[in-house]
Amino acid sequence: MRKQSKLMEEFKKFIMRGNVMDMAVGVIVGGAFTAIVTSLNQDILTPILGIFGGMDFSNLFVTLGMGEGAPALAYGNFITAVINFLITAFVIFLLVKGMNVLNDRFSRKEEKAEEAPQTKVCRYCLSEIPIHAVRCRHCTSMLEEAPGEESA
Repeated sequence: MRKQSKLMEEFKKFIMRGNVMDMAVGVIVGGAFTAIVTSLNQDILTPILGIFGGMDFSNLFVTLGMGEGAPALAYGNFITAVINFLITAFVIFLLVKGMNVLNDRFSRKEEKAEEAPQTKVCRYCLSEIPIHAVRCRHCTSMLEEAPGEESA
């Protein structure tokens, strides 16, 4: 019983991890997205391609043998599945590319906001010194107060 309890505890911990839940949502959304792409292919693209080729891919097959019960090799359905896959892959590529562009834009704004000057220039000798320095290490001149400091 204790071994089973430990197993259930580990399973519960596994299921509750964020990436498992994200994956489950991805599979569900992917299934719905596949239905949309299949409909796009069967109801819109295949008829348009049929205008140019005069045929519907889904009805293409080769009968392997003679008689009513002869097996059929439905290569038209395979072509339709390949087209569905290519459309799905292309749309997902565009979505990921768009997300990466947005992510880059937001991360650059955050980086710019976080960057504060770390150095300043001595007005006497024009050397670069730390921002909080009150005396130049090169010419030993007294400088104005460091940022954030006020005189008493």
